[in-house]
Amino acid sequence: MIHSLFLISHAGDLFLEKHWKSVISRSVCDYFFEAKEKAGDPENVAPVLQTPHHYLISIYRGKLFFLSVTQTEVPPLFVIEFLHRVADTFQDYFGECSESVIKENTVTVYELLEEMLDNGFPLATESNVLKEMIRPPTILRSVVNTLTGGSNVGGILPTGQLSNVPWRRVGVKYTNNEAYFDVIEEIDAILDKSGTTVFAEIQGVIEACVKLSGMPDLTLSFMNPRLLDDVSFHPCVRFKRWESERVMSFIPPDGNFRLMSYHVSSQNLVAIPVYVKQNISFLETGSCGRLDITIGPKQTMGKMVEGLMVTIPMPKSVLSVNLIATQGTYTFDLTTKVVLWDVGKLNPQKLPNLRGSLSMQVGAPKPEENPSINIDLKIQQLAISGLKVSRLDMYGEKYKPFKGVKYVTKAGKFQVRT
Repeated sequence: MIHSLFLISHAGDLFLEKHWKSVISRSVCDYFFEAKEKAGDPENVAPVLQTPHHYLISIYRGKLFFLSVTQTEVPPLFVIEFLHRVADTFQDYFGECSESVIKENTVTVYELLEEMLDNGFPLATESNVLKEMIRPPTILRSVVNTLTGGSNVGGILPTGQLSNVPWRRVGVKYTNNEAYFDVIEEIDAILDKSGTTVFAEIQGVIEACVKLSGMPDLTLSFMNPRLLDDVSFHPCVRFKRWESERVMSFIPPDGNFRLMSYHVSSQNLVAIPVYVKQNISFLETGSCGRLDITIGPKQTMGKMVEGLMVTIPMPKSVLSVNLIATQGTYTFDLTTKVVLWDVGKLNPQKLPNLRGSLSMQVGAPKPEENPSINIDLKIQQLAISGLKVSRLDMYGEKYKPFKGVKYVTKAGKFQVRT
């Protein structure tokens, strides 16, 4: 399966390597560096690369490349999912997944990698099980280990590791029993000049924070589960029950975890939360242009649009801008030629407007195409797809837990063409 793992920084420095079978030379990464050079943008590097003797499978997370090396053909998505688990584990243990933090906790990183993969095959990837085996680093523990020569590795095998519910510890006890679920949706959309939707889809996740005593068995029901496509679950979810009844039945892990991710691709189900009236024009001759943008709420179900941010990458021939914003503030970066308009909250009674003139290079030809407008926003207590949790039931335990559900809609890649 996986022979080696290399961690590579955004700048291309190989700062950590781990081998499970035989040691593979660092020179195998030259093929990856070549592909990275050709791609230009780090996110455009092909996730799977074939070399004469190896396959290189990589992901890009937090300005780091996680590059795995295999000598035989393996399902690429299997390896990619494992690499994401590694990055998530580092994030959970250290608070962030960055080059400096990984270097500071090198010993813990090697201990985790040793447990997560056994002879190249995934073994313990659940955070709860790993935390029982390898205690998360603290300042006090680091000092004690330095003085006594001890380590963070626990002496007892976790009870969950040998059970048929490996993601949950045995004997969990809480004074306050509570379960919170966050339904987070990102809308990706492209609107044309007239405001018509060219493309729209929703990527959604349900993040859970469950702190319940004992071994609870939960059932989560939705009011309209049929609108979900391409659903991916945490291993705790009983898939047969979902297929037959469209109900999520599961014994939850202890603490924070991602319960499911889903996709809504039917354009008639995707509500566009804002509309944009825009006019960006450049004169055929002369050295100026005009810009006029107004944004208003469209399908927000009465909820307030917050954190509204408008980004406009201008043509290179634009030297300066002279704009007036009726709400918020704007900046123009002379180096990148990007106008950034921070609107804040969208007031339906007084729509925000940005208008003014653009100064161009003298003698420069008229730009071949108008810039596109990128929108960023957030709407609290709204799932734009219309997904709603109807009820959460608990079996197997006698206490009554406190339950809460929160909805958030964000803009993913939301673009308006001009």
